[in-house]
This record gives sequence, structure tokens and C-alpha cells, in this order.
Amino acid sequence: MKLNSSSIKNDTTWKEKGYILPTFDRDKMIEETKAAPQWVHFGAGNIFRAFQANLAQRMLEEGHATKGLTVVEGFDYEIIEKMYRPHDNLSILVTLKADGSVEKTVVESIAESCILDSENDKEFERLKEIFRADSLQLTTFTITEKGYCLTNPAGELLPAVAADFENGPEKPASYIGKVAALLYERFLSGKKPIAMVSTDNCSHNGDKLFVAISSFAENWVKNGKADKDFLSYIKDESKVSFPWSMIDKITPRPDDSVNEILKNDGVEELEAVVTSKNTWVAPFVNAEESEYLVIEDKFPNGRPALEKVGVIFTTKETVDKVERMKVCTCLNPLHTSLAVFGCVLGYDKISEEMKDEDLVALVKKVGYVEGLPVVTDPGVIKPQEFIDTVVNVRIPNKFMPDTPQRIACDTSQKLPIRFGETIKAYAASDTLDVMDLKCIPLVFAGWLRYLMGVTDDGKTFEPSPDPLLTKCQEYVKDIRLGNKLPADELKAKVLPLLKDEKIFGVDLEQTGLADRVTDYFAAMIEGEGAVRETLKDVVCL
Repeated sequence: MKLNSSSIKNDTTWKEKGYILPTFDRDKMIEETKAAPQWVHFGAGNIFRAFQANLAQRMLEEGHATKGLTVVEGFDYEIIEKMYRPHDNLSILVTLKADGSVEKTVVESIAESCILDSENDKEFERLKEIFRADSLQLTTFTITEKGYCLTNPAGELLPAVAADFENGPEKPASYIGKVAALLYERFLSGKKPIAMVSTDNCSHNGDKLFVAISSFAENWVKNGKADKDFLSYIKDESKVSFPWSMIDKITPRPDDSVNEILKNDGVEELEAVVTSKNTWVAPFVNAEESEYLVIEDKFPNGRPALEKVGVIFTTKETVDKVERMKVCTCLNPLHTSLAVFGCVLGYDKISEEMKDEDLVALVKKVGYVEGLPVVTDPGVIKPQEFIDTVVNVRIPNKFMPDTPQRIACDTSQKLPIRFGETIKAYAASDTLDVMDLKCIPLVFAGWLRYLMGVTDDGKTFEPSPDPLLTKCQEYVKDIRLGNKLPADELKAKVLPLLKDEKIFGVDLEQTGLADRVTDYFAAMIEGEGAVRETLKDVVCL
């Protein structure tokens, strides 16, 4: 059983082993899609393979579409060269259900895989050809929030971006520069309409994509590198739209246990590829069953009927409410709470943390007690039902190999949205008191403790990648476990960090929470086991 077109068509073992194989005519789908592309996706990673590619497959299988997807990778070309094309753009989706059952699906909806390389004339010309097509309705993105950044943490333009601003759309080097160049090709071919849909897990993602793209358009026009009407085209929503969206599906790195399941079935060549950019990619992806995708319905050239397969199309205001419900209260803060304490308490599985009574009490208080009171019901998804599923089904799913270490990545970038917005809502409320917050400050203190890189039993660990990790660790570098400092001295060390609104979303001293965070942190550094004791003391109040 090899993952390629010939094997899927001719080897009956796939079906005998319980794999779901689509029945649509894939050859015809590929032919139609290449001739008149409709949907392009940027970002060939696991979330795409588990979610957007499977949505497209379901559309094809249920007769709601005849065309598939074109996937484009612009960061790590080897993903396409060493994984997609050798497997004829096929992949295996392994859905790990909370009841312990496993669903194995061969995903065949990708018609074409492309490399976003302006130095490769053949690859870039094919992408230009696709962007000139009248049929192209939308592009979607999963390139991570960092993918839209044009500056470094110091606010300076990235060198590739600065060069692209000056040199124009001919051969840009930056990711967004190359996307902007493709949009310029669409502009030159007749100002054709298109929707540019970020489906990355970040707040107001459509605006982030618009700001990035329009920055290129503005600079190219200013520098005489693009037609003066290009910027107007980008800003005209009847031509180019940048809808907001909210996406939610947990898709961890492919797990060894899933690899064993497939290997035992007889699937060959399952070895993962680790690229030169240290991307880890396998022929399969494992994911949870739950998934949500809510998109602002703003598509100037039409769109596939994705509502037929569960996508919710609605207004920008409703997307914002759903996004705030998920990111600020009902899921992401719970995940970050588990990530921070999971690393310090020595856990390597999120599901194992959900067997820990103290951590379960923590996430319930963060979500139900401190978060839900500031949630606005978006109408399309009920907050109580959403958080009930998160707490009782999704994160306790022992078959999901998700780790606190993965979720702890980029924590400094997540705190202002995942917790800062709740603090702001309390501060602005006539009925809520910010000083009633106990568990959110506990998570902040836990993060300070995490920055020390020492577990609760005194062992060192490597904190997960974070663009501000080195900067933040400076504030705790002289603090040692068991080395009791006077309260005023400890506070003086960490207060500049606690006052940083870019990290916490608010100035914690101005809100009155800095002392609470510092007190919790002081308790956590008293010695081995102090994190556990502090956790118990606070969540049991």
C-alpha cells in the first residue's frame, strides 16, 4: 500500500483496511481545476491538509463542486518537492475521535501543488497564469500570524520586505511580496475580482492580510514600480475583499502512534521528511473531529457553496463575536493555561493534564468563572455549548497527541488577546470587578515561572520558541528556585515586564493586578513543589 494514485486506484487493500476512499472522478477534477482554477490555498501545512483540503474533498464527494484545490507553499519549498509531489498530492487524514475510534481518509482534493518562488520562472509563471484566470474566486491562507509581519520585533522592516518595496513586483523575495505580485498580475489582466481569505488563527486576520498586501501596493505605486491604480484596486472591496474568519481545529504534529496504526495496515513509505528549514512533515496528518470555520461573507467573484459542508458564512460583526468567544475566553486561554503549567509540572500531553484535578479546576475557572461573564453570544455558536465541548470532549481526548510544549510556542504573542481582552472587559464593566480575577493572574505568574526554564521538581527544561523569549527571560534571569527575595525587590525585577501592554494587553500595575501576579510568583519560587501548592491554594479558593 503506497500513497500514490496508482495504488489508490488499483490496490483493494485500502478499502479492506477500512480507509475511506472518495468516489469522484479525480482525473476529471484535476483537468477541470487546472483549466479553470477556482480556489487557491497558501500554506501547505497540517491544518490545511486536515481541514481546508478535507472540506474541498467533501464538496466534491457530495456533488457540491467539480473542482478541487491548488495548494501553494511559500516558506518551505521542500514540503512540495519531497512530500506532496512524490505522493501525487495525496495525503491520509487520521481523525482521532474522543470515543477512541479512528477514521482514516485518503484526501484526493488537491489538483495541483505549486511553489511560491519568484526565482523559479516555471513555478512563478504558472502561479501568474492561475491569478489571471477569470474563474479564480478565492485564496485562503494558513501561513501563521507571523507570516503577515513585515517588521521584526523592534519594528524595523524585514530586509526582504524593504528590498521588495524598492524593487517592485517583478521578482519579490518576501512571502507577502510574492502574493502581492500575483495580485498585481490579476490587476493587470483586467482588474479581476477575488477574495483574499486569511484562515489563520489570529484576531481580525483579514485586516492583517489587507495591511500587509496594501503596504506593498502603496510602496510600489509610490516608487513608480506599479500602476497608480493598483492601490485603489486593492482598497476596492468590490474588487478585492479581505474577509475576517475564525478557524478552530486542533491539528498536532503527526504522532508516532498514528504512524504505527498505518504501518500495521500495510501502508509503506510513511517516514517523515525533515526539511532543511526544520519542517517536520509526514504523508499523514492526525487531527481531532471537532472543527469550526466562520467566514465573513464577502466574495466579489462568488464562492464555492462551502456552507454545504459546515462552514458558517455571516457578517464581520458575528465573526468578531465568534473569534472573541474562542480566542479570548472559551478555548485559547484554557490551552495557554495548560501549556504554561503543563511545561512547569512536567507533562507532555494535554490530555494527561486533564486528569489532573488542579489543572481541570484551573481551566474551568479561567473559562466558566472568569471568561464566560464577558462573552457576547454570537448567535451562530452558543458559548456554553462550545466551552462544554472544549472542557469535556476536546482537550481531554486521550487519543489526541497534543502537547503543552507545542501550545506554549509564541506565548508572549498570545497573552494580550487570550487574557488581556478579558481584563479590559472587567475594567470597563459596571457590574464586574477586575480584582475578582484570580486565575488569570495565576496564569501570568505561572508564565513568569515558566520563563525560568525550571520544572516544579527543580529540573531544567527548554522553553518553547517565542520571538520575545530572550527579552522576557531577562526579567527572571537572576531569580533562583528557593532563593527568597524581599517582596519589593522581586517586584522591582518583574514590574517592567508586567507593565508591558504589548505582552499582556494591559498595564497590569494600572489595573491593580501586578501585586497579585507578583505574590503568586513569589509563592511559586519558594522551592520544589511550590508551583503545585500555589496552584492548589488559588484554584480551591
